[in-house]
Amino acid sequence: MAGYLVLFALLAITSPLALATDPNQLQDFCVADNMSKVFVNGVVCKDPKCVTADDFFFGGLDKPGNTMNPVGSKVTPVNVAQIAGLNTLGISLARIDFGHKGQNPPHTHPRATEILTVLDGTLLVGFVTSNPDNKLFTKTLNKGDVFVFPQGLIHFQMNIGETNAVALAALSSQNPGVITIANAVFGSKPPISDDVLAKAFQLDKKTVDWLQAQFWMDNN
Repeated sequence: MAGYLVLFALLAITSPLALATDPNQLQDFCVADNMSKVFVNGVVCKDPKCVTADDFFFGGLDKPGNTMNPVGSKVTPVNVAQIAGLNTLGISLARIDFGHKGQNPPHTHPRATEILTVLDGTLLVGFVTSNPDNKLFTKTLNKGDVFVFPQGLIHFQMNIGETNAVALAALSSQNPGVITIANAVFGSKPPISDDVLAKAFQLDKKTVDWLQAQFWMDNN
């Protein structure tokens, strides 16, 4: 019996049909029912009879975001939380506004690859590969330029032009998630022990305590 289980496992691993991904849709759409109290991996579907065109609509992405904050940027997301009809469709958008010298600080999207298009201005962008290489890929982008950030990798954008900048990002998930490195490390609740962070970053504990007190609230 054990031999059959081992054989089955090997076939599953080597078979081209064994895909580690979300299953395909089984219907035209699955509009999110945000009133449901049922907890699932995703969002429960609304009864199709109750679906309207508004479930597939979001207005106002033409309006600039408020960049008057410590990092000088504002992300306006358009994911399943804003458009219920995106549920199960595996795609979302975000508008990113940058004030003068503003930046979208180093962060990751745990569930999505991002493709960014600069609509106006000049951005310095980049991402870092995983351990052990930690190689930085960076590029200066101008209006009309496009850059891709692979799923899960730390990446950033910074306005290096003399005017405000704006970009549009498409992401390969209805709910890509975001982990801002500074917030996660120095702004966790409850805080990570300063002993842990002091050793991890090779800093004295007073510096760590200062960083934990100064961390900025996520404006994204």
